[in-house]
Amino acid sequence: MKIFVTGGTGFVGRYVTRRLSESGHEVFMLTRSQVRAKESVPWAAIIEGDPKKPGEWQQKAAESDAAINLAGSSIFTVWTDSARKSILDSRILTTRNLVDALIASGKEKILINASAVGYYGSRMDDEILDEDAPHGDEFMSQICVQWEDEAKKAARPGNRVALCRFGIVLGRGGGALAKMLPAFRFMLGGSIGSGRQWMSWIHQEDLFNIFSLILSDRAISGPVNSVAPNPVRNAEFANILARTLSRPVLLPAAPAFLLRTLLGEFANVVLKGQRVIPKKLMETGFSFRFPTLQQALEDLLK
Repeated sequence: MKIFVTGGTGFVGRYVTRRLSESGHEVFMLTRSQVRAKESVPWAAIIEGDPKKPGEWQQKAAESDAAINLAGSSIFTVWTDSARKSILDSRILTTRNLVDALIASGKEKILINASAVGYYGSRMDDEILDEDAPHGDEFMSQICVQWEDEAKKAARPGNRVALCRFGIVLGRGGGALAKMLPAFRFMLGGSIGSGRQWMSWIHQEDLFNIFSLILSDRAISGPVNSVAPNPVRNAEFANILARTLSRPVLLPAAPAFLLRTLLGEFANVVLKGQRVIPKKLMETGFSFRFPTLQQALEDLLK
């Protein structure tokens, strides 16, 4: 299968494109810097272009059988007005241009579009959220709703669109886990705020396997909670990570007021959470290789 990928130089994108290539797919990756991309993602055919602008790259997207849209500037920053615009534009404009290319081809296409469990908003209670749960009204929720709405426009007759709502993606060489490890290895890690907020997560290999299932199973479309079936509370996450590293948790929880002072509204992303389950995947019989956090961390760290 010919697969066109945006956001392929990111933490998730590098892993996914490599595994797609190893699985025999022909991978085309859109990037602004061809030289840098060839060094970090040598297994993909590099297409140079700006995804936020229409261009010649759209022809290659139109020629592909499927597209995986992972593009988007990082949300891990203080949400100033300019940062909000960058976060939103990088997702909306890229998706709009990609969808235009897929529709213009006139051929059947598959679009796997990234989204996030932030779609559901911050939930401090124990409510279990599946794909039918309503969206929240916070900035992160608004991003996801608008992002998904752009992707849905590709859902013409014959086309399939899957909206993969990611939890925290755990993997080697980057992402959230790489940011946590130094503190925990030096016994400076711990929980955040109340520690009771739910964390929905996914091992990078299970995420790739979800993508593979979507590419092959014509019955799967619409929102897909791309998370492991066993979310954990923040304090439990900290304890399991420390135990896997054979380190104690010595420090008290990082105070919520300090994080809000430093990070502003973005602090809610780590101080609050969502208890999300992959109902649609479980109904298909999808088998998670790493269903529990202990299994995932043991694989990644030992």
